[in-house]
Amino acid sequence: MPTFAARASVPSPEEHILTAQEALEPLFLALEEEAEVKMIAAAVKAGWRVEDAVSAIDELRRTELLPRNRRH
Repeated sequence: MPTFAARASVPSPEEHILTAQEALEPLFLALEEEAEVKMIAAAVKAGWRVEDAVSAIDELRRTELLPRNRRH
């Protein structure tokens, strides 16, 4: 069964969309939500609490957004 995100279409510039980012944003958000739901479900199935899974996902996002430690 295809997911919502898999069936979503991206509007073309002719549909009064100003940027590619604007066109992709709904799909991006749908994929992000779908991935989070799947990760939480997998963690719960493995025996973790929902709160632990959500905290872990939040921490992964924080570390992904931080600049990498670079050697100068």
